[in-house]
Amino acid sequence: MKALIGFIRVFVGILFIISGFIKLNDPVGFSFKLQEYFGPDVLNLEFLSPFALGLAIILVIVELVLGVALIIGYYKRLTLWLLLLMILFFTFLTFYSAYFNKVTDCGCFGDALPLTPWQSFTKDVILLILIVFLFINIKYIQPFFTNFGRSIIIFATFIACLSFGYYVLMHLPLIDFRAYKVGTNIAEGMEIPDGAPVDVFDYNWKFKVNGEEKVFTTQGDYPTVEGEFIGVDTELVTKGYVPPVHDFTIEKDGEDYAEEFLNTPNLIVIVAYDLSKTEWNGWPAVKSLTNDAIRRGYQVIGLTASGVDDVNSLKLKQEINFDFYFTDATTLKTIVRSNPGILKLNNGTIIQKKHWNDAEEIELEKLPTAKLDLDFNLKFQLDSITRLDNLYRPLIQESDPAKRKALADELGIPEEDYTGDLWKKQRMLDTTNLQRIKRLIERYGYPGKSLVGEPTNLVALEVIAHNPGEVEEYLDVLKKAAEKGEIPMTQVAILEDKHLMMQDKEQIYGTQAQITAENGFFIWPVTNPETLNERRKAAGFKRTIEEYVADLMGKDAQFKALKLSEIKRL
Repeated sequence: MKALIGFIRVFVGILFIISGFIKLNDPVGFSFKLQEYFGPDVLNLEFLSPFALGLAIILVIVELVLGVALIIGYYKRLTLWLLLLMILFFTFLTFYSAYFNKVTDCGCFGDALPLTPWQSFTKDVILLILIVFLFINIKYIQPFFTNFGRSIIIFATFIACLSFGYYVLMHLPLIDFRAYKVGTNIAEGMEIPDGAPVDVFDYNWKFKVNGEEKVFTTQGDYPTVEGEFIGVDTELVTKGYVPPVHDFTIEKDGEDYAEEFLNTPNLIVIVAYDLSKTEWNGWPAVKSLTNDAIRRGYQVIGLTASGVDDVNSLKLKQEINFDFYFTDATTLKTIVRSNPGILKLNNGTIIQKKHWNDAEEIELEKLPTAKLDLDFNLKFQLDSITRLDNLYRPLIQESDPAKRKALADELGIPEEDYTGDLWKKQRMLDTTNLQRIKRLIERYGYPGKSLVGEPTNLVALEVIAHNPGEVEEYLDVLKKAAEKGEIPMTQVAILEDKHLMMQDKEQIYGTQAQITAENGFFIWPVTNPETLNERRKAAGFKRTIEEYVADLMGKDAQFKALKLSEIKRL
């Protein structure tokens, strides 16, 4: 019996130590799991959610210390009582979760060994039986070492746990068990292998047959039944293959940019799942890193689950010089246990992952696309103008009131600001923006990509374009900037063509088209149409005028060189 008790004692102790260490390695992840249990759909203890991290650290340290205490026989009766109370609590929790299907993974062993709710409950029942058995046979538990020696071991264990917990909180988990660990290719992690099992469902069809309700179960086929159809319920029978990386998107304005960024070399990603809960003292380090990365030629983006208001507030307060995209909060919490956290990616492969405290450890090389002379103060001024330059335009283009309200909410525009004459409001902003751009051009010349990078180099051009009366004055400035490679010549060409068309003059590059009810699309008259394609090629357009017309008006459409006199008739 003594040998059996000794084995059980060591087995249970080691299990508690392993379970505690895995969770102590990732206390933030365990706190997220506790928040799930505290949620309104589970235990409805939301008042405990703000204290989840503190509770998580206390629980895992107690769990780990009790495991050590059981093995060495430290205050064995108190230790067994505490173990019994802890396992009773966890047994209730896992049963509740399993029976009511509330939390799909108990988090007992973190991400190292995910368990289903019933597996977790079974594990806890076995531990409960073993602990009760030890309690009954407590007399056979013989302590190791002297009383003083055992006290030293427990004290040392406690201090080691506190130190280790503090370290992983200030940095990141020492061992990363998640699907987004360093070396992982995110795109490959989302792939489903050929022949992988798929979800299998039972379809429970309800019919009224001869006045009696009956249920017919199939694997999806509609049953042949003589009766009145009532409804159908589905039940998951077998769970199919779930790739390690799932629910990963990078969205903005309704578009998913995940594929684009997962094929981008030299990408720095700043992850902040909730900007309202972010650690503000971390952003100066992030700003310093990202500014350096942009100068060295890296592309930088932010990922968050927060709304536009929070993003704009952060960018304004911290003078952030990169754009944010939307990603699911749970996914972001899984990617990195820091808010904000930093990833260095190369074509979708995670090269480095750091807490903001370790921002200086991100290794940045000087790339061929480096722009070491970027002026970030100027860049920030221009980026702040961009938001105002497009504040009301999306709302003006949306005629549906419900969609307009939804769009305003997405853009962070209060209701009183998207009613009334929106064009008048936007024109006032356009005028103000133009004055700011004029002062900047007078001071710096045209702020091109060597000074502010891309796409900020287009801000001044767009503001000028939104003030048609000023285009003539700045065309030469824009052309010189394009000749130096500071802005794309194609953008200047489009603006010049539009300016000429609005003055009822022939355009140069054939970029502008018009539409009438009777004559449909037509290209606005072009000067010297016989050399048009040469001018388009020199300006950087990839398509000939014939290809452009086919794309714009349909594959059977042909370019017709009209004259201004013909346009007047149209």
